[in-house]
Amino acid sequence: MPFLHYQVEHWIAQGVQSFVFLLHHQADRIDRFIEERRRSLLENCEVKLIIEPQPLDTGGAVANAVRQLDLDGEFIVTNADTWLGSGVRELGSAGSDTVVVVRQGDVSRYGLVYIDDAGFVCDFREKGERKGAGWINAGMAVLRAEHFRGWDGQRLSLENDVFPKLLASRRLRAVQLESDFIDIGVPADYLRFCRWQAGGREGSLCN
Repeated sequence: MPFLHYQVEHWIAQGVQSFVFLLHHQADRIDRFIEERRRSLLENCEVKLIIEPQPLDTGGAVANAVRQLDLDGEFIVTNADTWLGSGVRELGSAGSDTVVVVRQGDVSRYGLVYIDDAGFVCDFREKGERKGAGWINAGMAVLRAEHFRGWDGQRLSLENDVFPKLLASRRLRAVQLESDFIDIGVPADYLRFCRWQAGGREGSLCN
């Protein structure tokens, strides 16, 4: 079963019923994946696909969706290649401009998130700058559509363009979770997820 199947199944179990898939690379394969599940896994869900004409980066993909769908208010943005044990319900009660962070034993691969005593994100450090335990960006956030108004159609990064502006105005909060987390971007971690799934999801995925 594809990793995305387990992801969608997991999001639905957390109460998600409306999906917008932001696609570019091998978009046709994701399109087929969705069509094959419209009468099963996605039967009770609203599903839309937006295919970027060229890679727009994380923020540009969101800005493109905001423009095409004329979105207003707030919405959850999440990565499709990182598994997070929870987060949807927590974000639902946290309010806008909030990012989920999880604790990892070694942050060097992911980068480090600094959080002040009031729960606001006060700094991001790039991957490789720090080693050891700490909080990392888990790839899930609730954001406002207004942050993407006036987009110029060029590449835009959530991490390097959108989030720093929110930090500067002290508007980005963190939801700190002790939760299963894995990024399948490297083969070893993808295999670790496969073993965890085959073993009935017993034990922790966090490193």
